[in-house]
Amino acid sequence: MGETVEALVEAGKANAGPPLGPALGPSGVNVKAVIDEINAKTKAMAGMKVPVKVKVADDKSFSISVGTPPAASLVKQVLGLAKGSGEAGTVVAADMTLEQAMTVAKQKGPALTGGDLKAMTSEILGVAKSMGLTCEGQDPKAFQAKLRAGDYDDRF
Repeated sequence: MGETVEALVEAGKANAGPPLGPALGPSGVNVKAVIDEINAKTKAMAGMKVPVKVKVADDKSFSISVGTPPAASLVKQVLGLAKGSGEAGTVVAADMTLEQAMTVAKQKGPALTGGDLKAMTSEILGVAKSMGLTCEGQDPKAFQAKLRAGDYDDRF
């Protein structure tokens, strides 16, 4: 039947330590080969944590699927931030544009629940709110309300 191991790893820097090594060891798969393939597949996303799923078959062969990084990681990358605000709602960490929010929504794509780009962008603004960001100088919640009202339809 095989087994599946899921983990969040540093892109391009996965290693045989936790969480992968201990989870893969008992399966008998070549852990170094798995790690090398994960690092090759995630190299382009360096600096972010990415979810990976390793499926190990009974014959010790394996397949790896790489998910999209968490939305907060993508937002930080687009804005060039090391981290969000430690005091969201009180301290503003940065200001993002609608276009930057749309870029993250496109990168995250099918992992979001919104049916179209406008709805997915609204989801990203929710993430921005929790990170202590503003969108074009406004609170993301207020920006979302204007987005729903159609104030920015010409930009989609």
